[in-house]
Amino acid sequence: MSNELHGVTLEAIVTRLHAHYGWEQLGQRIDINCFISDPSVKSSLKFLRKTPWARAKVEELYVATKFTD
Repeated sequence: MSNELHGVTLEAIVTRLHAHYGWEQLGQRIDINCFISDPSVKSSLKFLRKTPWARAKVEELYVATKFTD
């Protein structure tokens, strides 16, 4: 997985997932408060940077997602 994420910042990951899924679908796919309660890229980054298990789930979803753009 690390090869696929090489050079991709956490901010880029969250921004791309939000653009692809929207906050509501992200919250359904990964049940963490930063995607459900008053979500924003900034608040999500703050949470994910200090919560390794949640960051891992976000990175896994990013790698698994088939982006069309």
